[in-house]
Amino acid sequence: MGLLPDPSPLTPHSSPRGIFVTGTDTGVGKTLVSCALLHAYAAAGYRTVGMKPVAAGCAPGQGGLRCEDVEMLQRASSAQAPRELVNPYAFAPPVAPHIAAAEAGATIDVAHIRRAYLALTGLADRVVVEGVGGFRVPLNEHADTADLACLLALPVVLVVGMRLGCLSHALLAAEAVAARGLLLAGWVANQVDPQMARFDANLEALRQRLAAPLLGVAAYAPQPDPARVAQDLLFPRLGEG
Repeated sequence: MGLLPDPSPLTPHSSPRGIFVTGTDTGVGKTLVSCALLHAYAAAGYRTVGMKPVAAGCAPGQGGLRCEDVEMLQRASSAQAPRELVNPYAFAPPVAPHIAAAEAGATIDVAHIRRAYLALTGLADRVVVEGVGGFRVPLNEHADTADLACLLALPVVLVVGMRLGCLSHALLAAEAVAARGLLLAGWVANQVDPQMARFDANLEALRQRLAAPLLGVAAYAPQPDPARVAQDLLFPRLGEG
């Protein structure tokens, strides 16, 4: 696909241009937060591009399978990039990616994703990489999304879907990030359940227990606007470059 050649290995925290967005589960707002981060970085003067390495639940469209998450990331990006770099793997079934890949007769190659990511760093100052599902979703027989985050050597932003059960999910996710030697650069509380009981108390419980800054709270909205969320969102400072 014309990707850049693979350079010397990255080490944790050695790639200042990117951030890896993960979540406490699927459907917790990773795309919303990823797009908001793209808007926030762009407002600060950075060229931005979003990346969704693996997408499932895609529909046929112009030029192949299309995913609304990928479309949103491209609309939120200030720099244009080839689709094969933004979304190296797209599958139709809305199932776990390693299952979708197997049904399509394909294998998700994390080294290929890394080459695509490195190509994107040549096109933008900030690359926001959105994971799939939670932090430990299998990608193939040997690797999961945590392995991908390690291979890219990126700091992590955790999106917490604020609903019943989120406290344990968030703390377990944070432990998993730390166990891989990665930096949890911050977390975002996304109010996915407008009827969540004791929202403020749950938010405070996470503030006390997560060893990372709260980057913002995304209030519930039937059709959330990433640009609006970005206005109240702090973004991780990744250094120069």
